Amino acid sequence: MKRTGSAAGRRIPRLIPRIRGGVHPPDSKQLTADKPIRKMDAPSTVVLPLRQHLGAPCSPTVGKGDRVLVGTVVGDAEAFVSAPVHSSVSGTVQNVAPYPHPAGGEVLAVIVENDGENEIDPGLSPRDWKKLDEDGIRRAVRSAGMVGLGGAAFPTHVKLSPPRQYPIDTVILNGAECEPFLTSDYRLMLEAAEEIVEGLRIIMKAVGAPRGVVAVEDNKPQALRAMAETIRDPAIELRSLHTRYPQGAEKVLITTVLGREVPSGGLPMHVGVVVNNVGTAQAIARYFRTGMPLVERVVTVTGSVVRDPSNLLIPLGSSFASAVEACGGFSETPAKVIMGGPMMGLAQYTLDVPVVKGTSGILALSSAEAGYEILREPVCIRCGRCVQACPMNLIPNYLAIYGHREKWADLERLHINDCIECGCCTYTCPTRNPIVQLIKAGKVELERRKALVEKRRKDKAGAEQGEGGGDGGR
Repeated sequence: MKRTGSAAGRRIPRLIPRIRGGVHPPDSKQLTADKPIRKMDAPSTVVLPLRQHLGAPCSPTVGKGDRVLVGTVVGDAEAFVSAPVHSSVSGTVQNVAPYPHPAGGEVLAVIVENDGENEIDPGLSPRDWKKLDEDGIRRAVRSAGMVGLGGAAFPTHVKLSPPRQYPIDTVILNGAECEPFLTSDYRLMLEAAEEIVEGLRIIMKAVGAPRGVVAVEDNKPQALRAMAETIRDPAIELRSLHTRYPQGAEKVLITTVLGREVPSGGLPMHVGVVVNNVGTAQAIARYFRTGMPLVERVVTVTGSVVRDPSNLLIPLGSSFASAVEACGGFSETPAKVIMGGPMMGLAQYTLDVPVVKGTSGILALSSAEAGYEILREPVCIRCGRCVQACPMNLIPNYLAIYGHREKWADLERLHINDCIECGCCTYTCPTRNPIVQLIKAGKVELERRKALVEKRRKDKAGAEQGEGGGDGGR
C-alpha cells in the first residue's frame, strides 16, 4: 500500500513477525466502521464517579448545592497515581454519594443536574505545548485529567514520568483496536489524524523520545492511508500490523513493533518504551488546543440488538441508558450488555451506570451471541489449546486450576501476574472453562493475602517498637 498526498511514493512498512499465540475472532466492526462520530447531548443528570482511573480515588472538591461549569474540577487527589475529575456539564450538584460503577461495586460520585446552558469554566484556555518543558507538559496533562482511553484508564502523566534510570527512546501509539465490535479509535484516525499526530509529538517531547511509531492493524486500510497522509515528521513512523487478537495489548505490541520483550513483572519503560492509545494522544492535543480537560470521549455503542449502532462523542457521566437511547434503543431485550468489547469487557447488570473515562464501548448482545452456560466445576482435558493461544507464554489451564484449588505459591511460580486477561484462553477452551475469570479471581485473592501478610508484619513491627519504647522510658 502506497502513501498518498504529501507522502506519495513512500510505502507503509509491513511487519513480518506475527504475535505468538492469539486468536482471530470475527471482528464484527461492520456495524459501526462507516459511522462518523456524532456528538451526543448530555442528559438531564450526569453522574461523575471519583474513581475513573487506576490508582488512588479522588476526594470531592464540591458539595451539594454548588454550581459547576463545563471543565470545573469536581474531584482530585494528592496521590501521584491519580487523575482529577471534571464536570462535563454546567449545573448544580445534587449530591455527592456512592453510586453503581460500570467496573463493579459502588464508588463515591458527584451527581450534577444539567442546566442545559453548557457554560464553560472561564479559567480554561488553550496552551502552547511548544513553549513548555517536559515537567510543564506533564503537569498540564495531569491537570486535564488525562488517562489511557484504550480501556485501562492509567493516569497519563504517570506514564510520561519515567525515572531517569529508564530513558525512553520510542513512543508507540496504539491504533490496533483489536477488540471485536469497537471502532472508536478507527473513526478517530479517519477524522482526527492531525490531532493524533500532534498528540504523539507532545508525548515524545514529554518523555524525551527521539522516535515515534503509529501502529495500526492491516484490517484498517483507510486508517493507514489517513495516518500516512498526515505524518510528515521524519521522526515518526507508521507500521502496518498483521491482524490478530490481542495485537493491541501493550506488551505484545512492543514485541511486535520493536522486537523487545518486557521482562516478567516489568513495565514498558524498562525496555525504553512508552505506549499510548491514539485516542489518548488526540485528547491531549485537543486539550492544548482548546484548554478543555477530559470531559467527553468517543464510545462505540453497538450490537445486533441496537437499532442504530453508532460512534458517539459522549459527555462523561451520561448513563449507559441515555447512550443506548441516542442510538434508537434496543430492537429486543439484550441478553448481555458489556462495557468494552466481548473479549475483555465487563458485563453490566444495569444500564443505570455512567460512562467513564475507560468506557471504550457499550456492547449489547442477543441471547444467541451472548455465549454459553458456564460450568459450575472447571473441567480441563489437557488439550493445550489455551497454552497455544496465550500471547504471554503462560500455562492458563494450570493458573485456573491452581487458583480454583487455592494453591497460591504455585500461582506465583507460574507468573500469574503476567497474565494480561485478554481472554484468548477462554475463547479457545473446548470444555467452556471460564479460565480468565478464574485467573482474575486468583490474582485478587493472591493480592489480598499478600496485603494481609504485609499488614501483620507492620503490626508486629509496630508492637515490638512500642514495647522497646516503653522499656526505654522506665
